Amino acid sequence: MTKIISDAAIKRRKYWVAEIKKLSGNFGDDYDRLETELTAEVKKFGITALIDHLRLCGSIPESYSHDSSEEKLYSKYTDCLLSLAFTSLGLTSLVVTERADAADVEVVGKNYSFVADAKAFRLSRSAKNQKDFKVAAMHGWKYGKSNAMVVCPIYQLPKTSSQIYQSATVSDVCIFTYSHLSLLLCYSQIANNKKNARSYSENF
Repeated sequence: MTKIISDAAIKRRKYWVAEIKKLSGNFGDDYDRLETELTAEVKKFGITALIDHLRLCGSIPESYSHDSSEEKLYSKYTDCLLSLAFTSLGLTSLVVTERADAADVEVVGKNYSFVADAKAFRLSRSAKNQKDFKVAAMHGWKYGKSNAMVVCPIYQLPKTSSQIYQSATVSDVCIFTYSHLSLLLCYSQIANNKKNARSYSENF
Protein backbone atom coordinates (compact mmCIF):
# COMPACT_ATOMS: atom_id res chain seq x y z
CA MET A 1 0.00 0.00 0.00
CA THR A 2 1.29 3.48 -0.92
CA LYS A 3 2.00 5.69 2.04
CA ILE A 4 -0.18 8.80 2.20
CA ILE A 5 2.27 10.60 4.47
CA SER A 6 5.94 9.96 3.75
CA ASP A 7 8.54 9.13 6.37
CA ALA A 8 10.30 12.38 5.51
CA ALA A 9 7.12 14.36 6.21
CA ILE A 10 6.66 12.62 9.58
CA LYS A 11 10.28 13.29 10.50
CA ARG A 12 9.93 16.94 9.50
CA ARG A 13 6.75 17.27 11.57
CA LYS A 14 8.41 15.80 14.69
CA TYR A 15 11.38 18.11 14.28
CA TRP A 16 9.27 21.27 14.09
CA VAL A 17 6.98 20.30 16.96
CA ALA A 18 10.11 20.01 19.09
CA GLU A 19 11.74 23.11 17.56
CA ILE A 20 8.80 25.34 18.48
CA LYS A 21 9.25 24.29 22.12
CA LYS A 22 12.74 25.83 22.15
CA LEU A 23 11.56 29.20 23.41
CA SER A 24 13.98 31.96 24.38
CA GLY A 25 11.42 33.95 26.37
CA ASN A 26 11.20 36.66 23.70
CA PHE A 27 8.34 36.03 21.27
CA GLY A 28 9.75 38.37 18.61
CA ASP A 29 13.12 36.65 18.61
CA ASP A 30 11.49 33.21 18.59
CA TYR A 31 9.39 34.11 15.56
CA ASP A 32 12.35 35.61 13.71
CA ARG A 33 14.31 32.38 14.30
CA LEU A 34 11.37 30.27 13.16
CA GLU A 35 10.79 32.32 10.00
CA THR A 36 14.48 32.28 9.06
CA GLU A 37 14.81 28.53 9.53
CA LEU A 38 11.54 27.71 7.74
CA THR A 39 12.44 29.92 4.78
CA ALA A 40 15.88 28.31 4.53
CA GLU A 41 14.36 24.82 4.68
CA VAL A 42 11.91 25.54 1.85
CA LYS A 43 14.68 27.14 -0.21
CA LYS A 44 16.87 24.06 0.27
CA PHE A 45 14.29 21.29 -0.20
CA GLY A 46 11.79 23.08 -2.42
CA ILE A 47 8.02 22.93 -2.68
CA THR A 48 7.96 19.29 -1.54
CA ALA A 49 9.02 20.36 1.96
CA LEU A 50 6.38 23.09 2.02
CA ILE A 51 3.68 20.62 1.02
CA ASP A 52 4.82 18.28 3.81
CA HIS A 53 4.26 21.10 6.30
CA LEU A 54 0.88 22.12 4.89
CA ARG A 55 -0.49 18.58 4.97
CA LEU A 56 0.13 18.24 8.71
CA CYS A 57 0.12 21.75 10.18
CA GLY A 58 -3.64 22.00 10.76
CA SER A 59 -3.43 20.06 14.04
CA ILE A 60 -2.07 21.81 17.12
CA PRO A 61 0.17 19.33 19.01
CA GLU A 62 -1.49 18.03 22.16
CA SER A 63 1.90 18.29 23.90
CA TYR A 64 1.46 22.09 23.91
CA SER A 65 -0.53 23.43 26.85
CA HIS A 66 -3.64 25.44 26.06
CA ASP A 67 -2.94 29.15 25.46
CA SER A 68 0.77 28.55 26.07
CA SER A 69 3.74 30.27 24.44
CA GLU A 70 4.26 27.17 22.31
CA GLU A 71 0.66 27.30 21.07
CA LYS A 72 0.99 30.99 20.18
CA LEU A 73 4.27 30.41 18.33
CA TYR A 74 2.66 27.45 16.53
CA SER A 75 -0.04 29.83 15.28
CA LYS A 76 2.68 32.04 13.81
CA TYR A 77 4.31 28.95 12.31
CA THR A 78 1.12 28.28 10.31
CA ASP A 79 0.98 31.93 9.23
CA CYS A 80 4.58 31.71 8.04
CA LEU A 81 3.77 28.57 6.05
CA LEU A 82 0.84 30.36 4.47
CA SER A 83 3.04 33.28 3.44
CA LEU A 84 5.70 30.97 2.01
CA ALA A 85 3.03 29.11 0.03
CA PHE A 86 1.72 32.31 -1.54
CA THR A 87 5.28 33.41 -2.32
CA SER A 88 5.94 30.05 -3.98
CA LEU A 89 2.87 30.65 -6.16
CA GLY A 90 4.42 33.88 -7.46
CA LEU A 91 2.69 36.37 -5.16
CA THR A 92 4.24 38.90 -2.78
CA SER A 93 3.39 37.95 0.78
CA LEU A 94 4.37 38.90 4.32
CA VAL A 95 3.38 37.99 7.86
CA VAL A 96 2.04 40.90 9.92
CA THR A 97 3.37 40.80 13.48
CA GLU A 98 2.87 44.38 14.70
CA ARG A 99 -0.93 44.71 14.88
CA ALA A 100 -3.28 42.62 17.00
CA ASP A 101 -6.52 43.72 15.29
CA ALA A 102 -5.51 42.64 11.80
CA ALA A 103 -5.18 39.63 9.55
CA ASP A 104 -1.90 37.80 10.00
CA VAL A 105 -0.88 37.61 6.33
CA GLU A 106 -1.03 40.20 3.55
CA VAL A 107 -0.77 39.14 -0.09
CA VAL A 108 -0.27 41.21 -3.24
CA GLY A 109 -0.63 40.02 -6.83
CA LYS A 110 -0.29 41.83 -10.13
CA ASN A 111 -3.76 43.35 -10.17
CA TYR A 112 -5.17 42.44 -6.77
CA SER A 113 -4.41 42.05 -3.09
CA PHE A 114 -6.02 40.29 -0.13
CA VAL A 115 -5.49 39.39 3.51
CA ALA A 116 -5.29 35.85 4.83
CA ASP A 117 -5.21 33.92 8.07
CA ALA A 118 -4.21 30.36 8.89
CA LYS A 119 -6.29 28.32 11.34
CA ALA A 120 -5.25 25.23 13.29
CA PHE A 121 -7.23 23.21 15.82
CA ARG A 122 -6.60 20.52 18.39
CA LEU A 123 -7.87 17.13 17.30
CA SER A 124 -9.30 16.69 20.81
CA ARG A 125 -11.60 19.67 20.33
CA SER A 126 -14.71 18.69 18.42
CA ALA A 127 -17.14 21.56 19.08
CA LYS A 128 -16.46 24.61 16.93
CA ASN A 129 -18.52 27.65 16.11
CA GLN A 130 -18.55 30.49 13.62
CA LYS A 131 -16.08 32.60 15.63
CA ASP A 132 -13.46 29.84 15.46
CA PHE A 133 -13.08 30.43 11.73
CA LYS A 134 -12.89 34.25 12.12
CA VAL A 135 -14.91 34.92 8.96
CA ALA A 136 -16.59 38.05 10.37
CA ALA A 137 -13.28 39.28 11.81
CA MET A 138 -11.49 38.79 8.49
CA HIS A 139 -14.16 40.86 6.75
CA GLY A 140 -13.39 43.73 9.13
CA TRP A 141 -9.63 43.31 8.73
CA LYS A 142 -9.44 43.89 4.98
CA TYR A 143 -8.32 47.51 5.47
CA GLY A 144 -9.08 48.59 1.92
CA LYS A 145 -8.48 45.24 0.26
CA SER A 146 -11.49 43.72 -1.47
CA ASN A 147 -11.05 40.12 -0.36
CA ALA A 148 -9.88 37.91 2.47
CA MET A 149 -9.04 34.23 2.86
CA VAL A 150 -9.22 31.83 5.81
CA VAL A 151 -7.14 28.67 5.38
CA CYS A 152 -7.94 25.73 7.66
CA PRO A 153 -7.80 21.92 7.79
CA ILE A 154 -10.34 20.38 5.41
CA TYR A 155 -11.46 17.82 8.02
CA GLN A 156 -12.42 20.60 10.47
CA LEU A 157 -14.93 22.30 8.18
CA PRO A 158 -18.65 21.66 8.79
CA LYS A 159 -19.82 18.83 6.55
CA THR A 160 -23.42 20.08 6.39
CA SER A 161 -24.98 23.51 6.09
CA SER A 162 -23.37 26.11 8.30
CA GLN A 163 -23.58 29.84 8.91
CA ILE A 164 -19.88 30.23 8.13
CA TYR A 165 -20.49 29.51 4.43
CA GLN A 166 -23.27 32.09 4.16
CA SER A 167 -21.24 34.62 6.12
CA ALA A 168 -18.18 34.01 3.93
CA THR A 169 -20.19 34.47 0.73
CA VAL A 170 -21.77 37.74 1.89
CA SER A 171 -18.47 39.11 3.24
CA ASP A 172 -16.21 38.16 0.28
CA VAL A 173 -14.13 35.88 2.48
CA CYS A 174 -12.79 32.75 0.80
CA ILE A 175 -12.75 29.62 2.95
CA PHE A 176 -9.78 27.60 1.74
CA THR A 177 -7.95 24.54 3.05
CA TYR A 178 -4.36 23.41 3.43
CA SER A 179 -5.25 20.49 1.13
CA HIS A 180 -6.30 22.81 -1.70
CA LEU A 181 -3.26 25.02 -1.17
CA SER A 182 -1.01 21.95 -1.35
CA LEU A 183 -2.69 20.96 -4.62
CA LEU A 184 -2.05 24.41 -6.10
CA LEU A 185 1.61 24.07 -5.14
CA CYS A 186 1.76 20.65 -6.83
CA TYR A 187 0.27 22.11 -10.00
CA SER A 188 2.72 25.02 -9.93
CA GLN A 189 5.60 22.57 -9.54
CA ILE A 190 4.41 20.58 -12.57
CA ALA A 191 3.92 23.79 -14.59
CA ASN A 192 7.41 25.04 -13.70
CA ASN A 193 8.97 21.69 -14.62
CA LYS A 194 7.22 21.77 -18.02
CA LYS A 195 8.28 25.38 -18.55
CA ASN A 196 11.90 24.58 -17.69
CA ALA A 197 11.88 21.53 -19.96
CA ARG A 198 10.45 23.57 -22.85
CA SER A 199 13.01 26.32 -22.28
CA TYR A 200 15.80 23.73 -22.25
CA SER A 201 14.63 22.10 -25.52
CA GLU A 202 14.30 25.50 -27.22
CA ASN A 203 17.86 26.45 -26.30
CA PHE A 204 19.52 23.18 -27.41
